[in-house]
Amino acid sequence: MAPTEALASTALNVVSRVSGRLAGAGAYALFHMPLARSRMRSSERELFGAADVARLEVEGKSAVVYRWGDGTRPVLLVHGWQSRGSRFADFVPGLLERGYSVITFDAPGHGDASGRSTTILEYRHMLSELHRQYGDFEAVVAHSLGALGSIFALLNGVKAKRIATISGVCDFDYLIEEFCTAVPLRAPLKAQLRDRVGENLFSSLPPEQRPFSAVDAAPALDAPLLVVHDEDDPRILVDQGRRLAGAFGDRARLVVTNGLGHRRILGDPDVVRAVLDFVEHGPDRAAEAGTEAAATP
Repeated sequence: MAPTEALASTALNVVSRVSGRLAGAGAYALFHMPLARSRMRSSERELFGAADVARLEVEGKSAVVYRWGDGTRPVLLVHGWQSRGSRFADFVPGLLERGYSVITFDAPGHGDASGRSTTILEYRHMLSELHRQYGDFEAVVAHSLGALGSIFALLNGVKAKRIATISGVCDFDYLIEEFCTAVPLRAPLKAQLRDRVGENLFSSLPPEQRPFSAVDAAPALDAPLLVVHDEDDPRILVDQGRRLAGAFGDRARLVVTNGLGHRRILGDPDVVRAVLDFVEHGPDRAAEAGTEAAATP
C-alpha cells in the first residue's frame, strides 16, 4: 500500500469509530479524488499542440477539450482514471486519415483540467455537452473508467453509432471493491460508501440497479460494441471485459490480448488498428486484428 493510501485508510477507520457519518463523507470524497495526475508525454506534445483547445465548465471546474478536424463525423475518445486525453495519441492520426473529426478531453482532476476530483455524473455531463455541440458520434472509444462513464452517458441520451472499450469497467461495484482494497476500510465504512454512491450518483436508477452496471444498460443500447481487454490486466481484470461483452450478446465482439497490461494496451499497434477498423467498418473487420480474437462468452 502506498504511504498516502495507508494514511487515508488509518484516518478514515479511526474517525469511523467516533463518527460513522463523518468517515463516510470522507471516504466518499476520497473515492472521487485521483491520487496522481498524469502529465503529457513528450511524444504527445506535437499532436496535442496542433489541436483546437477549449474549456468546458463542469460543476464549477474546468475540463479541457481537444479537437482535430472540422467537426463532421465526430469520434469521441474518453480517458480513464488517473489518465488524460493525450493517452489516445496513437488513435488520432488514423482517425483523421479516415475522414473523422476527433474529440477528447481531460476530465476535472485529470491532465490539464482544474479541480481535484470528478464523478461519473461529471463524465455524463461532459459527454452530453459534447454531444450537444457536435451531434451524434460516429463512435465513442473509451478506456478503463471511461468505458463505464460513456455507457452511463449513452443510457442518458448521448448517441453513438459504435462503441469501443479498452480495458473497460463493466460494474461500478468493481471500482468500489478496488478502492476498498487500495484503501482498506472497515466493513461498516465500506457499506456506507456503497450506499452513498448509490444515493448520490445513481438515484435515478431503481434501487436494485445501484450502483450502476453496464449489464443493466445493455438492453437499452442498440449500437455494436467492440471490447478489447488484456488477459494480464492487473488493474481491471479481464473478467470485466468478458462480462461487458456478454451483456451486449451478439452485438459485441471481444478481443483478448496478452502481455499489454492496463495502460500500454493503448499504444499497441494491433489494438489501435482493431479499433480503427471497427470504427470505420463495424465489428466484423475488428476480428482481423493481429490480437487474439475471442468470441463473446
